Amino acid sequence: MAVNLSKGQKISLKKEANSTLTKVIMGLGWDAVKKKGFFGSSPGSIDLDASCIMFDDTKKLVDVVWFRQLKSKDGSIVHTGDNRTGAGEGDDEQIIVDLEKVPANVKYLVFVVNSFTGQTFNQVENAFCRIVDTKNNAEIAKYTLSGGGNYTAQIMTKVYRHDNEWKMHAIGEPANGRTFQDIAPTIQAFL
Repeated sequence: MAVNLSKGQKISLKKEANSTLTKVIMGLGWDAVKKKGFFGSSPGSIDLDASCIMFDDTKKLVDVVWFRQLKSKDGSIVHTGDNRTGAGEGDDEQIIVDLEKVPANVKYLVFVVNSFTGQTFNQVENAFCRIVDTKNNAEIAKYTLSGGGNYTAQIMTKVYRHDNEWKMHAIGEPANGRTFQDIAPTIQAFL
């Protein structure tokens, strides 16, 4: 049974999965707020971009996986591709992390979502991120964002090493920026 996380909550991924995790999927999903018109409502579209930023124990940026670089230089993290509308069911974008291949010097994996086109989260609903064990496709943890806001980015969660174990911290911090570079100072505060 997956844990539904609250903002600020931290969990042990090993404990929640009841086993040692080797490979996980960070799934990110969202819907565009339906546009209301004379003849009812119609689905809109919004282009959000998921990124995974890798930091070492000194909080120095090591690598980034995003729509312009779909694979980390070491091959441990792979982005499955850019969804430009948010349409469809389930995960809109996925980032696959081979935890056993993440270099030992990497301590933090921070997952963020940016509106590259500048639309705000007032135009987004049903946004979430979740961790799935690739061995059995079981959802381990899910963090659902509540409400929109007048911001263009969200620091969703971080997965980090602590005492030789991977843990997850639901951050849910709003920020403003079209790419991960724009919100780097805000990310640093959560490492």
